[in-house]
Amino acid sequence: MRFFRHVLPFIILCFFSSHLAAQIEGDNLFSTNQIVTIELNFSQTNFWDSLTTNYETSTYMTADLTLTDLTGTYTFTDVGVRLKGNSSYSHPGDKKSFKIDFNRFVSGQNYDGIKKLNFSNAFKDPSLLREKVFFDLCRAAEVPAPRANFANVFFNGTLWGFYTLVEQIDDQFLDWKILDDDGNLFKAGDNFGGGGGGGGGDEADLLYYGTDQTAYEDKYELKSNEDENDWSDLIAFTDFINNSSDTEFENNLSDHLQLDEYLRSAAIDNLFVNLDSYTNSARNYYIYHNLTTDKWQWIKWDANESFGSYRAGPGAGNILNLAIDYHADNRPLLERIFESEDLNNQYERELCFITDNYFNPDYLNPRIDDLADLIRSSVYADNNKMYTNANFDTNINSNITTGGGPMGGTLYGLKSFIDSRSTSAASQVDCSVLSSVDNLDDDNISVFPNPTGGKINITWKDQEVASISLFNMLGVELVSIINNGSNSAEMDLDVYGKGIFFLKLRLDNELKGQQKTVKVLNQ
Repeated sequence: MRFFRHVLPFIILCFFSSHLAAQIEGDNLFSTNQIVTIELNFSQTNFWDSLTTNYETSTYMTADLTLTDLTGTYTFTDVGVRLKGNSSYSHPGDKKSFKIDFNRFVSGQNYDGIKKLNFSNAFKDPSLLREKVFFDLCRAAEVPAPRANFANVFFNGTLWGFYTLVEQIDDQFLDWKILDDDGNLFKAGDNFGGGGGGGGGDEADLLYYGTDQTAYEDKYELKSNEDENDWSDLIAFTDFINNSSDTEFENNLSDHLQLDEYLRSAAIDNLFVNLDSYTNSARNYYIYHNLTTDKWQWIKWDANESFGSYRAGPGAGNILNLAIDYHADNRPLLERIFESEDLNNQYERELCFITDNYFNPDYLNPRIDDLADLIRSSVYADNNKMYTNANFDTNINSNITTGGGPMGGTLYGLKSFIDSRSTSAASQVDCSVLSSVDNLDDDNISVFPNPTGGKINITWKDQEVASISLFNMLGVELVSIINNGSNSAEMDLDVYGKGIFFLKLRLDNELKGQQKTVKVLNQ
């Protein structure tokens, strides 16, 4: 085991705020934990038969929608609705996952700037919290992931079920999170070997299959720039991953991939034992070619089987004691990272960052309790859910065991899983041992004036800063500046209004991926 100290000091500059920064698309739905009410009214009396028939071809049908959230009630005519999912489609009964497309039949129709919404049925999740907790942690740790909330859904006046409401990964998401939406967005294929929902592709393993684009089209789906249909950038990326020399891969991976984000993302999958991902099944992720930075960015997707609910392939061993460098065969991006001493050290530092700050009982348990209290009455009222009310209450804290088959077995309690898994990770890597770098003290960075009336000056010394990003209190990235060798930068916060903001300075030295956080008040 290679040892180091995970160095991540925080500069704490506290203040109060009159209001937050400007709203982004979808904030009505996602900025506050809430349960939205969705009422869909289909004109057909046999609408369910039509929905299930359309599932095989991913065909939308029309419905009128009434949506109620904390800001009010809104009505829409002729939204598109279709069932979705692969394994989740085997959820017993009629509570299937589905998607709403506001402008499928009415051009330009949207809600709060959102064109599509996903409704997940909590397949294999007695707590009905796995996706929400997973995605919230990802975004808190600055790993690109969709926003999530909850919804009570009615079909033609009948309560159909309690769902997880999940943001679509599309150009709206790219606009607010990535700040670039002109590049190619690829979704990992479903590789289920047939069935509805677009299944039937091969593993999205990031192996190199030559220059013929058709060799990749069963493995990935292009979700942007479909008319150009140019996959050459993805092919070049897989070529680099697989065919670069060890030295080239180690030294130049950060030129091709937003490396700190990806390493943190991989660490989160490992800690949550989220194996229905690139780590194991090689599906349920997006990659985006950011044309502003000319780097690929990894985006999370579909986490209902996190917390160890997905049964791993050969070599995974005990789920709670999963090796921190576990991956299935033929996952070249992870294989080569773990084979490189420098990249593996960077990965372990990111893993320590996650365990120190997010993946631990002190951080997660209170949030789980708050969410459980929020949804409990709605869960109880859902007669189409997969598990009982007692299962829900038990699984917040501890394991439950159900019958056999893909929907059965041991389903880990959220809190007990976090406790066991964080303990196991701590036994595999020592996050407290000194490294050769110990000079990242707070005096190296200065932000003034703070509080400010608008403009701030940021200066630093004794280390190279790669970028400076500004976030609001919801974790939304507002602007990012790429540094070109300077030791200072200036920002004007007036455009974002009065409030609390966070500056994140990412370091670019032997501690690639490390960062400092500075709290700033614009008053």
